[in-house]
Amino acid sequence: MADDRKLPSGSGKRWTRRLLGVTAVAATGLVLVVVGSNVRLWMVSAGHRFGPDAAPTVPVVIVPGAKVGPDGAPMAYLRGRLDVAIELLESGKAREILVSGDAAGTSGDEIASMTQYLVEHGVDPALVRSDGEGLSTRATCERAKRLFGIDRAIIVSQYRHVPRAVALCRAEGIDADGVTADCDCRRTTLIRNNIREWLAAPKAIAALIGR
Repeated sequence: MADDRKLPSGSGKRWTRRLLGVTAVAATGLVLVVVGSNVRLWMVSAGHRFGPDAAPTVPVVIVPGAKVGPDGAPMAYLRGRLDVAIELLESGKAREILVSGDAAGTSGDEIASMTQYLVEHGVDPALVRSDGEGLSTRATCERAKRLFGIDRAIIVSQYRHVPRAVALCRAEGIDADGVTADCDCRRTTLIRNNIREWLAAPKAIAALIGR
């Protein structure tokens, strides 16, 4: 027979309140972790973030990959990074460029796209090195050090990404500074990428702690 017994009056409301309380505590904890991680990344990268004009002179500029368009050309986010890399090369603040990304990405070959863009904008192909397995910022930094022997570099990215990129590269033993790139992007693109960066911070901090 089915059990027709009912919970005492008011017990359902009490459990609902408890559940809401636990959920609120968990959400607050998550927010604190995300905010704290972002603050920590900004602290770690303090003194190592510059605009293109104030950038130090280094042997190499690292350009992390990003989404490419249906035609294979870099989209606005990636173009902003590449344009800064070209500027640094032309101003004599770097001698070569390392493009690092996913050569088999879901949106296309990031390496081929970046290399073609650089060459089309006057960069000597001999000055471009490539890593088609830089599948994350951490992988880009780790491989730049291990496979390419890079000890000193600038890593170019957008404002919100630079602190994480600098912190991860420095954790890999690269004396890295970050240079901020602009993005002639839609507002929705900026919001989406900023949210992504905020949420990526705890993983980056965990990687720093685990070293």
